[in-house]
Amino acid sequence: MGKSIRKNQSYWGEVIYRLRKNRMAMLSLYLLIAIIGLCILVPMLSPYSIETTDMQNRDQSPSAKHWLGTDKIGRDMIVRLFYGGRISLLLAIAVVVLECFIGVVLGSISGFYGGMADVVIMRLAEIFMSFPYVIFCITVVAVFGNSVPILIFVLAIISWPSIARIVRGQILTLREMEYMEACEALGISDMRRIFKHLLPNVLAYVIVYATLGMATVILAETTLSFLGLGVSPPTPTWGNMIQEARNTLIIQQKWWYWIPPGICIFISVMCFNILGDGMRDAIDPKMKR
Repeated sequence: MGKSIRKNQSYWGEVIYRLRKNRMAMLSLYLLIAIIGLCILVPMLSPYSIETTDMQNRDQSPSAKHWLGTDKIGRDMIVRLFYGGRISLLLAIAVVVLECFIGVVLGSISGFYGGMADVVIMRLAEIFMSFPYVIFCITVVAVFGNSVPILIFVLAIISWPSIARIVRGQILTLREMEYMEACEALGISDMRRIFKHLLPNVLAYVIVYATLGMATVILAETTLSFLGLGVSPPTPTWGNMIQEARNTLIIQQKWWYWIPPGICIFISVMCFNILGDGMRDAIDPKMKR
């Protein structure tokens, strides 16, 4: 009975079924949901805000009043930790959405039309991929400042070539299929062929890339913040919370400054990577039994 039901499942039904059979991927998904839930609820329910200062209780270790201690001006660290998680995760989502939009559009045009359009877009992608990553970020931030929108733009504009190449490669294969020849014979417009008949078949690969890309963006934001190029304080992110612990004294004696955000980054990145691998296995037809 179960096998007959599965035979009637849609493609995405099969993908979800295989993903649910992957225990590590599902555990990672549940952990990510828990982290996102904490990032939403803790700043809302806490009696403290990210701006609340208490100079009499600054640099306090964890206690019943402040579960993760306080910073150098008496701000509650647990509120800043989960509010910073909001910023880090929203920034990662925004970067991935923007880079996927740019990459999917340009990759589709390149793969579908070929010729000069393909040459120009792929050479442009190679130019962006050859930029020295850190130097490019330093230059843009020095000129325009290190606000959240600028950081999103910098990370997206340097990352879109990867997904563009994936989409281009898939469309180069799909455009030679018989159903695409039928679409051409029926006089269906190019845009309709691309967005209705080609991109839905590439969507699975884009979703896998986006999931893995979330982990990459979180690490990139952490790296830039550690170099002083991330989101400017007092707005907290996991990256700039760790950046505050560059002092050896803080690392040795004030673990609550850097260990909690470090653990959140580690768990989030690990979960996104495991979930991305699980989705790749679920989507790959070779994994179907």
